[in-house]
Amino acid sequence: MTDISKASAEAVDAARQGEQFAVILAAIQAAQIIQAQQPTAPPAPTVVAPQRSGADTAGKWLAIGVGGSMLMVTVAFAAVALAIASACIALVAVVVYGIYRDIRKR
Repeated sequence: MTDISKASAEAVDAARQGEQFAVILAAIQAAQIIQAQQPTAPPAPTVVAPQRSGADTAGKWLAIGVGGSMLMVTVAFAAVALAIASACIALVAVVVYGIYRDIRKR
């Protein structure tokens, strides 16, 4: 084989390798473009609390006010009952002490 035919064969081989390299490079670029065009996953849905109307919040505060008033009335009645019970116990103690003094004098 002469030098010219040998050089010619190497040039043809290099051209084939260059074409293969160009095809591989084109395939990689195409894959990158396709990957960039694919849609991303949609974001997770977020739960938004519904807006309350003014009537809802007014009703809530009205219920709290009525409940608090009922509680305070109950506490007032309990205080009156405790005062009456204390007065009764004191009266019974005075009567028993009077009876005890009368018995002791005899």
